[in-house]
Amino acid sequence: MGRKVVKSEEEWRKELDPEQYRVLRRKGTEAPFTGRYHGSRDPGTYVCAGCGRELFLSEDKFDSGCGWPSFSRPAGEVEEQEDLSHGMARTEVLCPDCGGHLGHVFDDGPRPTGLRYCINSASLRFKPRK
Repeated sequence: MGRKVVKSEEEWRKELDPEQYRVLRRKGTEAPFTGRYHGSRDPGTYVCAGCGRELFLSEDKFDSGCGWPSFSRPAGEVEEQEDLSHGMARTEVLCPDCGGHLGHVFDDGPRPTGLRYCINSASLRFKPRK
């Protein structure tokens, strides 16, 4: 399955701020408890900061205490792949349209899914519900 959004690294650097570029394109991670959406409770939709794809809904957001925005499920499809970096075995979460790194998913979330999508604020933009 091909990516819907294809841009050069130069185009990504021009469109994203340095932190967004580091997280989305270089698989970086923001420091815990520092992301702009960590404590947000506003109703709305979280979209990919790289391409605008709808990713998560505010009603699926919960406070996991981990320091990053956490969601019990994605709003639609996301891509997942094995991540063996940093001496850990994790499941990386990627935007299905642009391939941007969003964060990781763990199996210690609330019911009914039992999942915790631990997502970097820098990889998201928030669209308030009207």
